[in-house]
Amino acid sequence: MTFKYRALLGACAIGAISTGALAETITIATVNNGDMIRMQGYTDDFTAKTGHEVEWVTLEENVLRQRVTQDIAAKGGQFDIMTIGMYETPIWGQQDWLVALDDLSAEYDVDDILPAMRGGLSVDGTLYAAPFYGESSMIMYRTDLMEKAGLEMPDAPTWEFVAEAARAMTDKENEIYGICLRGKAGWGENMAFLTATSNAFGARWFDEDWKPQFDSPEWNETLTFYLDLMNEAGPPGASTNGFNENLSLFQQGKCGMWIDATVAASFVTNPNDSTVADKVGFALAPDTGKGKRGNWLWAWALAIPAGTQKVDAAKAFIEWATSKAYIEMVAEKEGWANVPPGARTSLYENPEYQKVPFAQMTLDSILSADPTQPTVEPVPYVGVQFAAIPEFAGIATQVGQEFSAALAGQQTAEEALEKAQALTADEMEAAGY
Repeated sequence: MTFKYRALLGACAIGAISTGALAETITIATVNNGDMIRMQGYTDDFTAKTGHEVEWVTLEENVLRQRVTQDIAAKGGQFDIMTIGMYETPIWGQQDWLVALDDLSAEYDVDDILPAMRGGLSVDGTLYAAPFYGESSMIMYRTDLMEKAGLEMPDAPTWEFVAEAARAMTDKENEIYGICLRGKAGWGENMAFLTATSNAFGARWFDEDWKPQFDSPEWNETLTFYLDLMNEAGPPGASTNGFNENLSLFQQGKCGMWIDATVAASFVTNPNDSTVADKVGFALAPDTGKGKRGNWLWAWALAIPAGTQKVDAAKAFIEWATSKAYIEMVAEKEGWANVPPGARTSLYENPEYQKVPFAQMTLDSILSADPTQPTVEPVPYVGVQFAAIPEFAGIATQVGQEFSAALAGQQTAEEALEKAQALTADEMEAAGY
């Protein structure tokens, strides 16, 4: 006998468990970001509506990536749902490591998912992960400190202006640092930020023949600019700071500017968590006048590994967690500013959400990222802050370690770039490029 379950996700309600469906306990691996922590608090709603229980494995970003990659490659079967992104989804979907999400309910409304998100989570038009939230990156800045420095943030600033403002806002005696940027090593940590930034400086990972480009003047300019700026206007110990560490610093009032995921906007403006909630402005990620901005494109999405025995229950959870109804539930309980952003067109058409101060800047940032043409010069890869090839995660993690060591003062920019060039060339040659 087969048990078939379909979640009925509509604006009114999520249907109760269908007659005869089997209640399961599903295990979900996710990242320790605020929106995911919030989702766990609503799990009782899912259980009440479906009968399915949920066990959470919540991990720091780098650890999550490592664990889910190892598990899916080894067909370990530890998880029924994995939180992954735009890098892994197309690669794993192509290898049949994920269950296709091609039969979600009509009420779920797949067509409402923002095209940029749907495209990045699909293979040949088939969705393999559903976005819980989507993001780009942007500048979050202290309006009071900017005013005190006698400067005015443009909607679309240059890196030159950002550097000037960062130095002007820095007051190290009072533990105020003009800029907080990622320094923690990892392909999705410092390398997400630095790769996106390098695009604005005219750099690229590979030329059209897959030759690594870390020996280029553009990469030298990118890394040198970043190191100088962080040494002069960044917080101490920045080489161990990732998203969550910088979020905490900003909320404590210690950062003049923070360039990071657009999803952070709801946390830095939440008066329950942020000491500067009423003093935050937003702007597009900086450029250098070469036609590309230093912003990325990403979705934290829910996917089902092909090895699970609980596909129906897993699909029911994905429909629940990434639905319009979930967004409305969070809005009702916590306000529109705290709903998961960047995933659905209908959210940005909602007059209530349009009142949220960062809503439009988030959407503008998402729409300005171009994964098919991410760089000034042509490249053979797709992806803004990553190159969508299986080897990238391993290579970029090693490169990130070299750049993080340079930020910690253990080597120069030139030494870090020389090592990055050598190790990338070796890995790409070994992989047959």
